[in-house]
Amino acid sequence: MCSLFGRKKTENREGHEKVRRHIYFSGRVQGVGFRYRAVQAAIDYHLTGWVQNLSDGRVEMEVQGRESDIERLIQSLMSASMIRIDHMDICEHPVKADETGFREKGW
Repeated sequence: MCSLFGRKKTENREGHEKVRRHIYFSGRVQGVGFRYRAVQAAIDYHLTGWVQNLSDGRVEMEVQGRESDIERLIQSLMSASMIRIDHMDICEHPVKADETGFREKGW
């Protein structure tokens, strides 16, 4: 499960607070384009991190950027017709200052 490591924030160039979230998604989240949509939305919203399927049927994501953009990413996933998110476990993680890009991890 996700652990809370404490809150660490940094300021990006626009002066907006950066945060990092570790999220577990449950529901109909595998085999429905969840990871593809997550990567595309993360790129659109200038977020960094990764997403991967888990063997228990959940999807795990670590995402970093402005809180409002992370919320937009989640709304994008929730509005997809094939995806059904029943539950999310969300924890705060320390910001990774040197991270670039958003990618799909395999298992």
